[in-house]
Amino acid sequence: MNYQRILIRKKKTIAPISQLMVPVPVKSVLDSSNVGAELTGKLNKEDVMKWLAKFYQRREIKAAVVENGIDNYIYHQTYLSFRKFCLDDKLPVDLHVTFSDIIAEACHLDSLLPYFIRHAKQAFPHLECIDDLKKISDLRLPANWYPEARALTRKIVFHSGPTNSGKTFHALERFFNSKSGVYCGPLKLLASEVYYKSNQRGVPCDLVTGEERNFASVNSKSPSSHVSCTVEMVSVNTPYEVAVIDEIQMLKDPSRGWAWTRALLGVAAEEVHVCGEAAAIDVVKEILMSASEEIEMRRYKRLTELIIEDASLGSLDKIRPGDCLVCFNKQDIFWSMRQIEAMGIECAVIYGSLPPGTKLAQANKFNDPDHPCKVLVATDAIGMGLNLNIGRVIFNSLIKPTTNEKGEKEMDTISTSQALQIAGRAGRYGTQFSIGYVTTLKSEDLPTLKRLLSQHPEPINQVGLHPTAEQIELYAYHLPHANLSNLIDIFVNLSTLDDSLYFICNINDFKFLADMIQHVPLPLRARYVFCCAPINKKIPFVCSMFLKFARQYSRNEVLSFDWLGRQIGLPFSCPNTLLELVHLESVFDVLDLYLWLSYRFQDLFPDACLVRDMQKELDCLIQTGVAQLTRLLINSETGVSSGTSKAVEAEENRHVPNLKKTPYFQSHDAITIVNSITSHGRIADRLLSEGLLTPKLLEDLKKEWQCEKDNESAQVSVSTINNPITTKRSKNDKFKVVKRINRIR
Repeated sequence: MNYQRILIRKKKTIAPISQLMVPVPVKSVLDSSNVGAELTGKLNKEDVMKWLAKFYQRREIKAAVVENGIDNYIYHQTYLSFRKFCLDDKLPVDLHVTFSDIIAEACHLDSLLPYFIRHAKQAFPHLECIDDLKKISDLRLPANWYPEARALTRKIVFHSGPTNSGKTFHALERFFNSKSGVYCGPLKLLASEVYYKSNQRGVPCDLVTGEERNFASVNSKSPSSHVSCTVEMVSVNTPYEVAVIDEIQMLKDPSRGWAWTRALLGVAAEEVHVCGEAAAIDVVKEILMSASEEIEMRRYKRLTELIIEDASLGSLDKIRPGDCLVCFNKQDIFWSMRQIEAMGIECAVIYGSLPPGTKLAQANKFNDPDHPCKVLVATDAIGMGLNLNIGRVIFNSLIKPTTNEKGEKEMDTISTSQALQIAGRAGRYGTQFSIGYVTTLKSEDLPTLKRLLSQHPEPINQVGLHPTAEQIELYAYHLPHANLSNLIDIFVNLSTLDDSLYFICNINDFKFLADMIQHVPLPLRARYVFCCAPINKKIPFVCSMFLKFARQYSRNEVLSFDWLGRQIGLPFSCPNTLLELVHLESVFDVLDLYLWLSYRFQDLFPDACLVRDMQKELDCLIQTGVAQLTRLLINSETGVSSGTSKAVEAEENRHVPNLKKTPYFQSHDAITIVNSITSHGRIADRLLSEGLLTPKLLEDLKKEWQCEKDNESAQVSVSTINNPITTKRSKNDKFKVVKRINRIR
């Protein structure tokens, strides 16, 4: 498609723009005198209502207001507001006199039209500035937003290839050998890795993430010529010789894609090296054509062979050194790790909510050839960000829980791109695993895996955009009475973009935070920054701390280290249960939030250094907890806490931090679970839907329980019914089943 011929399409929205507008109350002039009443006498309110009703019903009036941009919804809302306004005892003089003439039949009813339209524009300010709003939200040419980049003749190099092909290695070599450069990574871990590598090679490099800035020169704290950063933090105003944008296929991400689009179009570098999947080539070319830039292609092949095994693993008993079992939820990770270590095999564990230091510690333990840990259990968090010496990847399942646009949980098969990214981690060049293997745990998943890995990722067609703070500020200038969440909705509704190439990123998380702090008095720019904070909205403890931060900031009160310590329940202790470990992970997220805000509001978040030190200590406690995860799981199973799934659920419903308060597993709950499973009740359905119980295992449990009941009945018929030993055995058998269920959970 010719880049000069932009295809303009208006997005389909659920509700028209008018229904997003909240009418502004219009008040009468505050004047002690009533000149209108002195001139023509007091108006009869019943007469006013009668004539207004006739005015509202006239077809000619409805046709006239449409020409002024007033649709049926605004027409009705304006009528309600106008009627209330006209029933006030002190009307503007001209309107009072006009009403008096209409009631006396001295002028036509249509004389109210100018007053009605004036009132509509006061109640709905967007009617006066709708054209300006549309211009502000015109997103058709995002390349023009970055004048510094457009002033350069940039050389764009696309390094395309699968996992373990060396594409990022070659791009980084150019970065290390440049006079100045910036690396843009998808994760803090990757940015940190490049930061350390660069300084080890004698190339001074700073680290910039959302939460911190580390200088290469600690003493002078002067900026270096090279910067390694997370992609959201890249400066589009600083000139560089070389820029590296890693994992470029992430520009399709529904939440973070805008950051890659911004980096690609906006980074002011003479050379831009882009690394990622071949699926992104066409869309990157299309985007850069709008900026009159061309791409040099460099394609790479995988350095190690990847073999799909002919048979599934079938059982964890067949696990071997170098294996990585990939699960898609914490419960599966905890259960699998418990099973593996019960066989006397030590394993490392990595999942998304662990702190970076803990992830690195677990990765180093697994990679160390002299360490007894030879097996890794992980989520798809290993897909990018960690260098792991994996010999074989085993998919525990191919079903991954996702959240749709409505916030509803869905279960779906992983995409081809995800399968390739994860499977490609097997067989790392330069390690003892020169050949990578991949398989599944269950035999029924293996054909699906083979199909996924035989395909190429679907070409990316659209990339993300996001409204900027400047655009929202302009909207607020025109619509001063709208709240931030409302402004975002209006912006998206009125925005115009080339939707054959761009989409607006998911703003649900942004709106969630905006609604949460709507009642907190904050300046618009500060409110926007708060709502951009990267927090997990599923954890109420983190959300409640976010709200406390906003309230404290709004009162212009310093959020000191002592204040923060009181809020999060210092001092901490090493976790003894899974619940305590999960809570410490959420506390770590709160400290991350503090550091993220301190980077933007240094005056009211002054103790970043102390918080960072506390975070390091907390990371060590979490590392200790993860290293003793088997003990924590055993404690959870034996009554110290209520089990793995309950631990995760309890943390998601926690509001007040208290590491000493831990729910206990009650015996009557155990019997309820067993009875529910034997009757295939709601709890069994829930376990099935969450992937904690398979249909086959459910049937086995039913048969086992029925067999126990039959045996018990046979024993009762032979022996004395009131024999206390028999009764005790019956209860013990029931709790054996419960214990087995807990192992599943």
